[in-house]
Amino acid sequence: MSSNTPAVPPRVLTVAGSDSGGGAGIQADLKTMLALGAHGMSVLTAVTAQNSLGVQGAWELPAEAVRAQFRSVVDDIGVQAVKTGMLGSSLLVETVAELLSDVAAPVVVDPVSVSKHGDRLLADDALDAVRTALLPVATVATPNLDETAELTGIEVTGERDMRRAAERLLSYGPRWVLVKGGHLPGEAVDLLTDGTEQLWLRAPRHDNRHTHGTGCTLASAIAVELARGSAVPEAVRRAKEYVTGAIAAGFPLGSGLGPVDHGWRWRAGR
Repeated sequence: MSSNTPAVPPRVLTVAGSDSGGGAGIQADLKTMLALGAHGMSVLTAVTAQNSLGVQGAWELPAEAVRAQFRSVVDDIGVQAVKTGMLGSSLLVETVAELLSDVAAPVVVDPVSVSKHGDRLLADDALDAVRTALLPVATVATPNLDETAELTGIEVTGERDMRRAAERLLSYGPRWVLVKGGHLPGEAVDLLTDGTEQLWLRAPRHDNRHTHGTGCTLASAIAVELARGSAVPEAVRRAKEYVTGAIAAGFPLGSGLGPVDHGWRWRAGR
């Protein structure tokens, strides 16, 4: 008799905080993974009270809770890629970095430090831990320009600065760096480099203010593509195409900034 066992989708783990408004964090990660055909799993690092206006409160989970969640998933189910987001403190950064050091799967590090609304999501004293412990285990690091400035001390105002900042970030140990230039005027341009190969990824800028969750969504999409076995440049290209469509379809929610639309391809019939 032939087997009718269903194929197992790619298994992707997100290690991040919860966004109660559903636009970013764990919620955005899991929506992205589902939209792109992966099985998403989660390690919760913090709970936030959050809506379209900002973050009203944040509560970090104990390191032992983070460690237990991680071991439960990895030791039984296994992972083919991991994405990290909000980690909050130096203790959690170091805890997660230690856990990831024993994982063979690719790791996408989104070094979240400030929310879209300007709310602080990473303790100032945790930046050193990100540089010395977390970035060295990253397959790809995906900082935006604010996070790039905090990690490198380089204020990016153009493409030349993006190159300099990428070199500084690579010196901390990630295999690849994607410096996201979405905050610059003009087209949306990102720089992906491993120090040898340098790829400029450009997309039209959509006139839509509802972009909550963009960074989480992009990093999760990259993780899904890496879990499928794509090389980093191809994974990033595909992820940027997905997030560009999600930004274009972003919708109003509440009285502030709405989220990107993680299900835009379903609604567009694609």
